[in-house]
Amino acid sequence: MKLTRYQGNPILKPREENEWESKAVFNCAAASENGKVHLLYRAIGEYEKYISKLGYAVSEDGFNFKRFGEPVFEPKESYEPHGCEDPRLTRIGDTFYITYTAMSKRAFSGSGNRVALASTKDFKSFERFGVVLPDMEDKNAALFPEKVNGKYVMFHRIMPDILIAYSDNLTQWAGHKVIMRTRKDSWDCAKVGAGAPPLKTEKGWLMFYHGVDGKKIYRLGVALFDLKDPAKLIARQDEPILEPVEDYELHGDVPNVVFVCGAVEKDDSYYVYYGGADKVIAVATVKKDEALDFV
Repeated sequence: MKLTRYQGNPILKPREENEWESKAVFNCAAASENGKVHLLYRAIGEYEKYISKLGYAVSEDGFNFKRFGEPVFEPKESYEPHGCEDPRLTRIGDTFYITYTAMSKRAFSGSGNRVALASTKDFKSFERFGVVLPDMEDKNAALFPEKVNGKYVMFHRIMPDILIAYSDNLTQWAGHKVIMRTRKDSWDCAKVGAGAPPLKTEKGWLMFYHGVDGKKIYRLGVALFDLKDPAKLIARQDEPILEPVEDYELHGDVPNVVFVCGAVEKDDSYYVYYGGADKVIAVATVKKDEALDFV
């Protein structure tokens, strides 16, 4: 499987007229509802403190987005003074749940990363549930869109691998187990992280993820997990499905990066939203009937 870039990329760029998103917009969560695509995107307004806030955008076609002038979600709690980063959106019932990295220390410090949870029904008001994996240096958390065997399920990342965890209430998680590891001498040999929340298919749970090599190049990959036992890895493509080659992926605040946080099913395709070089947002697509060719 390979993703096809949208010719109009990048679809969202920094806006100088809005200070809070004037330097970078990237790494967006995505969810679909009634034909619309909703994005929650990470925004940077200054580099000195580098504190991330979240903006909101919505689209009818998945390519052209209407943005709003103010952040909809920003750090205000004691566990996130240095920012709210890399959100993922999962719709369960009539509620959108947001997993994000709550920064208790400055970005790029190498520590202070915790998984936090919030929810919304309208992208205007939000309920916070706090840090849900409190004793772990953790990030890249993605919730499944439905319970499996009576439990909520989450993928998350404790360096350098992807783990699974289970919950009865979304706030207390147990059963942590590594389900996907790095691969020696490969494009994802240094670390891997869950990307978009898993998508349900007839063959299994489809997950788009990111992998990093020894040269710190970020690429995207794809894997499939068992429907009844999502801890069981069915297949994993050897080659990346997207790697930085375009200028907006090669050059930015962090070079050589494509980083996925959101993907949606729309019409006959999957739309994969990703950050380019920690500076802009782009989208790439794949036909649904081609998406599982690697299995």
